[in-house]
Parts: sequence; C-alpha cells; structure tokens
Amino acid sequence: MSVTFGERIRDRRKELGLTLDQLAAASDSSKSYVWELENKNPPRPSAEKLAAIAKALQVTVDWLLGTDDQTLDVAEDKAFFRAYSGLPPETRRQLREMAKILGTKKP
Repeated sequence: MSVTFGERIRDRRKELGLTLDQLAAASDSSKSYVWELENKNPPRPSAEKLAAIAKALQVTVDWLLGTDDQTLDVAEDKAFFRAYSGLPPETRRQLREMAKILGTKKP
C-alpha cells in the first residue's frame, strides 16, 4: 500500500518528535495549514511551503511527494548535504575530519 503525502509528513514529524505547532513554526506555516496537509486529500501546497516543510523534516521534497523510489535514508542524506553545503568552509573542513575519525573506529 502506498503512503500518502499527508502520512509522510505526519509520520516523519512524529519520528522527529515534533508537534504540529513546532513543525508549523519551523516551516513558517500555521498549525491549521500543517494539519490540513496531513489530513486533507489532495493537498495543494506551494513549492515554497513544500521546500520549507521538507527542510524542517530533514528530508527532500521528492521524498515527501513520493515521486521517486527514494528511501528515507537517502532523503535524510540529501537533506544533510544541503545543510552541509551552506556551512562556512572551516565548519565543513571540521566535519570532514570528524567523519574520517568516525570512519576509522571499530564497532
């Protein structure tokens, strides 16, 4: 069974421990708007709102819409890289060094 757009938002919001109010604030939306996206079919969000909600949920718009076979892990990685790309060069360098260290640890 296919997961709807609203179910993806609700499930991801709950997975991150966010309330409707918190997601609304993080995406510059109203609580009622987020509720409608989760519960009305078909939703009609603007591209701007989709991008803000995806960013707040740490996923991609494609994953939210279910338009490709993107897994949640891939969506999270892409969202992380989007955030990483916007960091200052020194912060990115430090994160790369941390990744090297973490990659050499034995489980």
